[in-house]
Amino acid sequence: MYGVKDQLRAELDQIEADGLTKNERLITTPQSSHISTTAGDALNFCANNYLGLADHPEIVAAARDALDEWGFGMASVRFICGTQTQHRDLERLIADFVGTQDSILFPSCFDANGGIFEVLLGPEDAVISDELNHASIIDGVRLCKAQRYRYRNRDMADLRAQLEAARDKGARRTLVVTDGAFSMDGYLAPLEQICDLAEEFGAMVMVDDSHATGFIGEKGRGSHEAYGVMDRVDIITGTLGKALGGGSGGFVAAHQEIVDLLKQRARPYLFSNAVAPSVVAGSTRAIELARDSDEPRRVLRRNAELFRSLMTEAGFELLPGEHPIVPVMFPGEDGARRASQVADAMLAKGVYVIAFSYPVVPKGKARIRVQLSAAHSEDDVRACVEAFVAARDEVG
Repeated sequence: MYGVKDQLRAELDQIEADGLTKNERLITTPQSSHISTTAGDALNFCANNYLGLADHPEIVAAARDALDEWGFGMASVRFICGTQTQHRDLERLIADFVGTQDSILFPSCFDANGGIFEVLLGPEDAVISDELNHASIIDGVRLCKAQRYRYRNRDMADLRAQLEAARDKGARRTLVVTDGAFSMDGYLAPLEQICDLAEEFGAMVMVDDSHATGFIGEKGRGSHEAYGVMDRVDIITGTLGKALGGGSGGFVAAHQEIVDLLKQRARPYLFSNAVAPSVVAGSTRAIELARDSDEPRRVLRRNAELFRSLMTEAGFELLPGEHPIVPVMFPGEDGARRASQVADAMLAKGVYVIAFSYPVVPKGKARIRVQLSAAHSEDDVRACVEAFVAARDEVG
């Protein structure tokens, strides 16, 4: 064991020497746009709290009431004795919201993506995945025995080439899978073109909409609504842990036959505890709030537009787009160090952001990923930009 400990310590020391150590900062308040950490009070610009619902009083109240009505935990998987009526109510609500026949809850979207490919695809099938898809999709694909193809990010010519390759190898069933919004870049997948190609080759389309459900599209239904392809996407996966209250839990929403088969064979569903009752109740209220009010989405879009405009005027390099994920780029060999130093300097000034570097993003493409929220005020956004400018001047 001592030899193993020394090896692990050497690996950790190398991560530290490379400037890639990820440290947890401790928050001492509920998740919100304004938080307190052990380092002091801060404006929070790095949460997935897009609609500002993580501490919404109606969601907190729904979760609190559920503790009295439904108890603390299920202590069971779904098919034994872990399904309350509210679980099925939430699944129907999700399906109605994103526009599918049914949905199935998982402990997380990581589990949803980890469980679906093995169920749907065998050795005679093919899966074609965007190169920048989320790690949960990559891991889920690894768990299945399908022929694997990868296409360059949002490159439709390359997707066509991979579809042709899968067809030429005689794939029985082909699934094209993409993030709806790519979490490190804020780019949206070109779903209309993807659906056109999939239909041409008789393939299915799966979209992980974790960074879109609730706030992308006119009514917040997701990237497939934004591109007008709600009836052309076969499978939507998503999370309850971001815009929809920020709790836990994920889902697959799809045709009835897919949902029914997942209930029979998806291992993360069959062998994991059901989502906790209070989370189900809180998430239900979160979806209702997201569904019934357009104002948070309008505020979110306004905040993202203002931030992009002010940062561009200040001379920062941003990745283009309209998503409330706004990557502030620090390119080059020393970019990871500079991004980390700027993030630390900003926290000292009361603005909480996080630097991302290899292996989370490619080498030479370090960034600070800023995430806007409907809970931010215009003054908050301006204060964030001012902190960026001051930190840049300080770091050099």
